[in-house]
Amino acid sequence: MPSPAARPVLLIQTAFIGDVILATALVEYLARHAPGTPVDVLVRRGNEGLLRGHPHIRQVLVWDKKHGKYAGLWQLVRQVRAAGYGRVVNLQRFASTGFLTAFSGAPERVGFAENPFSRLFTRRVRHVIGDGTHEVTRNLALLGPGARAAGADPARVPPRLYPTAADEAAAAPYAARGPYVCLAPTSVWFTKQYPESKWLELLGALPPGWPVYLLGGPPDAAACDRLAVNSGRANVVSLAGQLGLLASAALMRGARMNYANDSAPLHLCSAVGAPATAVFCSTVPAFGFGPLSPASFVVETREPLACRPCGLHGHGACPLGHFRCAYGIETEQLLAGLGGPGGGPNAAAPGA
Repeated sequence: MPSPAARPVLLIQTAFIGDVILATALVEYLARHAPGTPVDVLVRRGNEGLLRGHPHIRQVLVWDKKHGKYAGLWQLVRQVRAAGYGRVVNLQRFASTGFLTAFSGAPERVGFAENPFSRLFTRRVRHVIGDGTHEVTRNLALLGPGARAAGADPARVPPRLYPTAADEAAAAPYAARGPYVCLAPTSVWFTKQYPESKWLELLGALPPGWPVYLLGGPPDAAACDRLAVNSGRANVVSLAGQLGLLASAALMRGARMNYANDSAPLHLCSAVGAPATAVFCSTVPAFGFGPLSPASFVVETREPLACRPCGLHGHGACPLGHFRCAYGIETEQLLAGLGGPGGGPNAAAPGA
């Protein structure tokens, strides 16, 4: 029987798109420090396309959490046990993946101490949100002291995605149109989303000759189409639902600037080193989900608000009804990353 170090590693992250993107930092670390170890990743159905063509991932396992969730979990337990993993690393704090980790049969079972099944892990790590530690740093700590030390500066071990040749080809016609900006205006959570009227102000202030591409998935198409129509600019193009995630990442990589909420498109930028301006409304960078690109900017309201942050994930509406954390952000702050006053890589915009 080969030693656990030589046996494959399974990384478990079955949460949402942004979480999977950030988890790829562990894949990069393992590729550097354990290059002979096969790495598999378990994701929820719908997110497997993110890892298509990834050079450091041997296999992507998929769990359908919407149809036959628990029957699928039992099948995964059997599949994982049969695979003979030397180490299973669980990046989540939920019971279902904790159960899978605990009964994986792996000699090394690692996860966060807050997981209900963590008492059955061989190593547990605290997961603390709100002290400014980046999620990449928290996740890297699961791989041991060396990875924890490397993750002290998460920009040293950033997440990475690898658009395929087909993804590059899909983005190329838009990237060839000269200097351009990408804007991902939506979020699942209302209070994480910069308001439409404020995005329209930004669109009116961007260099008039630059194309602007609005990005998102199929559910975002209506909002993006509305922005394009109401912008008054002929060169605002909605690509929501037309470009896949990796093709969107390829397009963002060549942009003069990418604007995104505290949401998955921001992490797409981090994963391809694309310039990013991150708009934080009800949430705060101290939660650990800020941008990691070399040229990245964080904007927040200048107004000190006792009600902010009002939650980790956001809400369907502002709990107090005023949404000042979003409406208080000014267009000049968003423009700073394009070279305005106070701009600079890895900096907050003035007053942020």
